[in-house]
Amino acid sequence: MDLKEQNYLDHLVGVFGQPVSENPGVVIQEAAFQAMGLERWRFLTIDVDRDQLENAINGLKAFKMRGINCTMPHKIEVIKYLDEISESAKLIGAVNTIVNDGGRLFGENTDGKGFMMSLESNGIDVNGKSAVVFGAGGAARSICVEMGLAGIADITIVNRTQDRHLGDGLVEILQKNTKVKVRYVDWDGPYSIEEGTDIVINATSVGLYPDIDAMPDIDMDSIKDNMFVQDVIPNPVETAFIKELRRRGIPSSTGAGMLINQAALNILMWTGMEPDKDIMYQALERELS
Repeated sequence: MDLKEQNYLDHLVGVFGQPVSENPGVVIQEAAFQAMGLERWRFLTIDVDRDQLENAINGLKAFKMRGINCTMPHKIEVIKYLDEISESAKLIGAVNTIVNDGGRLFGENTDGKGFMMSLESNGIDVNGKSAVVFGAGGAARSICVEMGLAGIADITIVNRTQDRHLGDGLVEILQKNTKVKVRYVDWDGPYSIEEGTDIVINATSVGLYPDIDAMPDIDMDSIKDNMFVQDVIPNPVETAFIKELRRRGIPSSTGAGMLINQAALNILMWTGMEPDKDIMYQALERELS
């Protein structure tokens, strides 16, 4: 008589961040795993203090986790603990996805790629266009670099005065590695979008759950209906910012598309299999509606 195979080993992936409790990655990742027949794959949402990142990485290795996502505030700091990172991640200076290959850690950045896929699905081609980007952290870095490599002509980076070093660093990266015309502006009051801007991007955490009524400090009257606005926040699916844009008839896209696309890329890197993005999006809508 043949014995039934007994293998109850879990394949662990997840996300390190702080705050991270509102991150809906587990919803879409595990929906994808279930649809793919990967019954013993688990996605863990793990709160990691800034000063505990090295310990968390050591724990990842000890648990033989297959990989991890890094979100705020770890996307830049985590690089020092990795064995290798992709060329695009080097350029961006931030990593959001780690693959554990037998204890050797490889870092990639799928944020900007997911962002570009979201723009493409909305019929937006950045080549030759101009953009205003709010924020200069890990998400903004990946977005700006990917747009720069794709031929965008002009980027204005708007960021909080106290974090000017982040903006200056991003400007330097873009000037050294792309042909984009770039400038930095301190964000110390309501910002008016310049006429002729094609794309507006909120790459900050303003409006993220639980602060769902918060709005970026932007002069909403300066956003015209010939512009396209992309938010990066996935929770709630429709931020107060997106709701106001839609009330005004401004073409826009939520952060859900970027989240789903980058998550699908992560799953491909971890499992070698393509997930069904429709199933992932439906799971996110059910969870957050």
